[in-house]
Amino acid sequence: MNNVFLFSSILVMAILFSFSADSAFAHPHSGSILIDAHSHEQQTETVSLGGMMALEKSTLLFHSSEENSLPWAFVEGKIENPVEGYPVVIQIFKGNEAVHFAQTAVSQNGEYEYKFRVLNSENGVTNKIFDGTYSVKIFKVVYLTHENLV
Repeated sequence: MNNVFLFSSILVMAILFSFSADSAFAHPHSGSILIDAHSHEQQTETVSLGGMMALEKSTLLFHSSEENSLPWAFVEGKIENPVEGYPVVIQIFKGNEAVHFAQTAVSQNGEYEYKFRVLNSENGVTNKIFDGTYSVKIFKVVYLTHENLV
């Protein structure tokens, strides 16, 4: 019963975070990457869920260039202190408009990966599903440590 309540609370918080006016961008590579003449670094917020758990929200930038010919893109990462049984929730926005939502499982070593189609090719006709710059919000349930206490 407590897990159902906690998961429901996490889902509500993820939805509330998605409506926030968050304009922070980051790039999914280590170090600083120049995109559209700006350097983007990952932005992470941690919100306590009470007790020893928290919802960690990371925001980063995804860019699908006009010249892209690869059909897939992916979101991946490793959680240092994951709470077992809670998936990673991924939300992709173009500007303030939600364009894609997903969730993916976290492996026992804390790694996660979500692959999604950005380009479709059928009968010689190519259709770009994603084109341009997108904000990606990643929600993870983690155990609180002294580094991420709010």
